Parts: sequence; structure tokens; C-alpha cells
Amino acid sequence: MTALNRFDYPSKLELHRKDRRISGTVTLDGSKSISNRALILRALSGKDFPITGLGTSKDVSTMQALLASQEEVLDAGAAGTTFRFLTAFLAWSGKPCTLTGSERMKQRPIGPLVAALRTLGARIEYLENEGYPPLRFSGGQWEQVTRTLTLPASVSSQYLSALLMIAPRLPLGLELNLEGELVSRPYLEMTLRMMVFFGVNHTWQGQTITVEPQAYEDRPFQVEADWSAASYYYSIAALSEHCDLKLFGLHRESLQGDAAIAQFMVKLGVHTEFGENHIRLIKNSGPQPSEFEYDFINCPDLAQTVMACCGGLGVTGKFTGLQTLFIKETDRIAAMQTELKKIAVRFNEAPRDSTLLAQEANFIVEGRARFWTTPEFATYEDHRMAMAMAPLAMLHNIVIKDPGVVIKSYPAFWSDLESLGFETLPV
Repeated sequence: MTALNRFDYPSKLELHRKDRRISGTVTLDGSKSISNRALILRALSGKDFPITGLGTSKDVSTMQALLASQEEVLDAGAAGTTFRFLTAFLAWSGKPCTLTGSERMKQRPIGPLVAALRTLGARIEYLENEGYPPLRFSGGQWEQVTRTLTLPASVSSQYLSALLMIAPRLPLGLELNLEGELVSRPYLEMTLRMMVFFGVNHTWQGQTITVEPQAYEDRPFQVEADWSAASYYYSIAALSEHCDLKLFGLHRESLQGDAAIAQFMVKLGVHTEFGENHIRLIKNSGPQPSEFEYDFINCPDLAQTVMACCGGLGVTGKFTGLQTLFIKETDRIAAMQTELKKIAVRFNEAPRDSTLLAQEANFIVEGRARFWTTPEFATYEDHRMAMAMAPLAMLHNIVIKDPGVVIKSYPAFWSDLESLGFETLPV
């Protein structure tokens, strides 16, 4: 299954596995996060330098198509990163156009980013609901009226990255002041490190990031493979009885915060060996832990996978740092609660200490997966729901509804599972 049209897939896909021993190799696709940043930075540079290893996901192909488009209406579909990065890019570019998206995209907030761009002087209108897509860009050059922005550090890192990437091309540059606890810091660091690669310097002192006006340099760029995609194989390894699996395209030194999975999955029995342009996953034979605890504030895209993995293993999982999961492709907290319940696994918010006025929510996964029949897992138009639940096929046959959602970030996911001995049957 290699088609990039979600509707070319069956409406349901049943996954089978004959045993829990897994070995083989997978070459992972280029990182969606890095690919989209590289495409925006190339467009901002005004130069056509080569980018190799670009991801083949729908989000990346959408970004490429919209950056090249001469149309007046640009449709980002369900691609949140694409929409947010393009919001800042189009505001800077002076192109008169409308930026829209899917019905779910129209429910995802864009207000903090638009407000920041308006503060700088950009002319952007809401066409339907205040604070939400679609957006209308008036076009033409606008005068930058300030170089200073103050934003809550808890807003999406994609808003902050979008602003930082256009910063060196603004006449006055940008001084970005962050208030409070920073969410998804590694994604911000990824953006700044890529900007440095292309010759743009910055200072980061305390809660203030400053970027002076400067030009992006013309340099060929290689995109890393996607550590988020690797997470599904870590879950497969943890749920296996024996695993010897190589994933190609990954390195110990990575721009991606999701590389943290190599460290914390040791707690769930998966050891990582780093080789030349690959990693090797090995299932440890030691005793299984009774509890797993981790703060996902820096790698929220891994949380669903680990929730399902804990449920499959019967390990009590304690999760914090999930505040951004409510406004992703779906409300991922509610979705995981519903789907894990189908296999008798509970996922709920832990009681808060009433003596604390402000306390971050904690969530707990409890129970061990039970299969009375073949469960059908809904995906909520969310690619990560499909791929997070798929490793449970190591334990029992399962059905994934709307399997085509994986095109958003990992189009070859099902065929890669087939190469490792999973059977995929249209239902």
C-alpha cells in the first residue's frame, strides 16, 4: 500500500501476527518536522538549494505543493504544521491569498500566531470564526511596527517556530519574549539549530530569543529519518517475546526531541544499539517493571504509542506533560480513553492534590489488555491513533478503522509492517 490518497485504502484493515518473535530491517521515511522546516527555510532564502531525504508524507507533499502554488486559495487540508508555518510565511511574503484547511483544521486555534503577526504589522483577516482558520492575507508589503513580541511559553512550539523562521527576513528582526514554562522545547531547538545550519545566528538569554535581520545561506541539506515513526517499532519490540530489528536512517545525535525514546524505552524492556546510519532494537529478557513514569512535555507525539504499549504489557503508566494533546488532529486524551477501554485498559486523569492551587494534570494507564473478540480501533482522522494501536497486533488480531490516515506522516507504514511478517487484510 503506497498510495498517497487516503481513500485508496480499505475502510478497515485487520492485522494478524503468527507469533511474537520479530526480526528484520526497516528504512524509515524522512522526518516530517525537519522536512517542513527545511522547505520553509529554503523558500525564505530565495534560493533553490537541494534537500535530500525529504519525507514522503501527505503533510510534506502538501507543503511543497502550496509553496509552489500560484493559486489564490491554498488548502492545507489536515496538515497542522503546514498551516502554521505557512501562516507566518504568507504574512511575510506579501502574497494576497486565502489559507484554509479541513473541517478539523477550522476547529484548531491559530489566534495566538495571527495576533503576534498583526502586532508586527501584518494584515490578516479571519474569514469565518475569530481565532480559527481560514485566513485571508491582504498582500503587499507591510511596515514592521515593532521587533518585540511577548507570548506565553505554553503556546504551541509551532507558533514560535513559525515566527522565528521569518525573523531574519524581517526589516527589524525579532525579539521574542517567552512567559512561563516552555512547551515542547526540543522542537524550538530544532528550528534554531536548522536556522544556524543555514547561516542565521541568534541569542537565547533567559526567556528571550533574539534574531537580527540577516540572510539565509545556500547550503545542501540532508533530512534525518523520523524518530516519531521509530516509536511504533519500539512498542512492537516491547510487546514481543524476542526482537532483533534494525531501523535505518537514525543517529544518536539528532535534531529531534523524539529521539528520547531510545532512553526511556529501556524501562519497558527495549535496548537500543547505535550503528552506522541505523539503530538495532533488542528485547531484554529481564523482569518486566510494574510501573512506568515519564513527562512527555518535550515529546508529546510519543505519548499515545507508550500508552497503548503500557496497556498491552499490563504496566501501570503514569504520564505528565500531555497538555498539547487536547488540540491535535483530535482530542488525543479522549480518543485514547475510548479506544483503550475496548481492551479493558483504563486511561484516566489522576486525582489532584487539593492542597495545590495549580498543578499539572497527571494521567494513569491501568490494567492489562484483554481480548474477548477482535477489537476495532477508531482513528479519529488522526494518523498517530492508527499507528499507536497497531503494535497491539503482537498480542491478538485487531482491526484499524480508516487505515489511510497514516499518509499524513508515514505512507509506507502498513507495507513496512507486512515486511516484518504482519498480515494486513482488508475488512
